[in-house]
Amino acid sequence: MSRVAPPPAEAVERAVAAALAEDLGAAGDITTAALVPEGSWAEAILQAEEPLTAAGAAVALRVFQSLDARVSEVSAAEDGSSLGAGEALLRVRGPARALLVGERTALNLLGRLCGIATRTRRAVEQVRGTRTRIFDTRKTTPGLRLLEKYAVRCGGGENHRMGLHDMALIKENHIAIAGGVGEAVRKARRALPSGIRLQVEVTDLAGLDAALAAGADLILFDNMPLPLLKAAAERARGRAETEASGGIGTDAVGEIARQTGVDRISLGALTRGAVWADISMDLVPAQEA
Repeated sequence: MSRVAPPPAEAVERAVAAALAEDLGAAGDITTAALVPEGSWAEAILQAEEPLTAAGAAVALRVFQSLDARVSEVSAAEDGSSLGAGEALLRVRGPARALLVGERTALNLLGRLCGIATRTRRAVEQVRGTRTRIFDTRKTTPGLRLLEKYAVRCGGGENHRMGLHDMALIKENHIAIAGGVGEAVRKARRALPSGIRLQVEVTDLAGLDAALAAGADLILFDNMPLPLLKAAAERARGRAETEASGGIGTDAVGEIARQTGVDRISLGALTRGAVWADISMDLVPAQEA
């Protein structure tokens, strides 16, 4: 796969700083301070304990380097690559204290990101050969959205809007206040800056027709049964991009893609339902570089 654009450096810094502060408290790592001589060096190997899709080695490296700038990368798996059990995600060398202090924070972030990438890859593989692409949602861990959406990209998925600011998405509560699907789309279109895409959620063909007539760019089919979803996707084809969403599990995406021909399936389950990847870290003594 092509190289995945990394998450913004400031997002990585914020996540790492918050996680380390939570772990260190005011006293720091009292166990490491008591047992590990200040001048000792080591090499750390962070390895997969199960098959997974790699994501976030650079984030884990940043954990260690934020504790001691002398920590250096020995090797790292490319994000998006598939690893088997026992293969190394990251090898680093540096002061042993920094490696031990950062161990749990690095493993927590790496396990979370690899878990999301691995779950996304499974969904993407199910729709291979169809027109359908896999997208995430805003159901992310507070404070980790940009990192988790990066992990989705590592798994071959695509990002839906990053937040409330970069795309208009009219949902059922907006429609209830605005006075109907068509009126909501028209009001939003008049108010939105040029270039902002507009998506609207519909639950039936009447709502779809109103959305198309009003000029929506994307149509979100919410919790539609497969026969209705197929009919709606066919009616909208060539007039607006189509997306299925609403309680869809990763195991269902292949059938939905093949039977309905929707352009996109968005799944909160990519992030909300991802199980952390099992990753361990082993330390061996090393000479100072």
